[in-house]
Order: sequence, then structure tokens, then C-alpha cells
Amino acid sequence: MASYVVLLNFTDQGIRTVNDSPKRYEAFKAAAEKLEVQVKSIYWTVGKYDVVTTLEGPEDAVTAMLLKLGSAGNVHTQTLRAFSQDEFTRILKKIPA
Repeated sequence: MASYVVLLNFTDQGIRTVNDSPKRYEAFKAAAEKLEVQVKSIYWTVGKYDVVTTLEGPEDAVTAMLLKLGSAGNVHTQTLRAFSQDEFTRILKKIPA
């Protein structure tokens, strides 16, 4: 399974209804689980990003979930593919000498 770090910012619509954010998260998590995407963590933050979450799942399923999330109009996302130490070590071994 691939791992992702997702950085989210509230849109104008999303900040106007910020009190609904925990409920929106629960709905996202339930929909993600149906696609075999695990929400590993979520944090509401202060600073440049409003929410940080980590996901794990098949690339196409994660992409579908994030497109669905963005289409609701409450957040903009920036997604980073993340690699564990073991995954990164395997990648480095593939670099030609």
C-alpha cells in the first residue's frame, strides 16, 4: 500500500462551516474505508495549513477519495507521496552506479 501526507487548506466555504469539519472528516473516513483507504492520522493545525492527514491505500483509490473531497468545495489539498525507510532504501538500490 502506498502512503500519503495530505496538506489541506479550508476554502471560504469550508471556513464558514468550520464547525462541521469533524463531521465531514467522519464521513470522509467512512467513504475511504469502503475503498480500502486507511486514514492513519488527522490533525487540525495552525499555520500555513489548516489540516494535515496521512493516508494509506491503493494509488487510484486515494486519488479518487481526494478528488471527491475536493469536489465538495470545503478544502484544497496538496498531496505528497511518502516512503518508509525500507521503501526508500529499496528505491536507492535501483539507482545505477
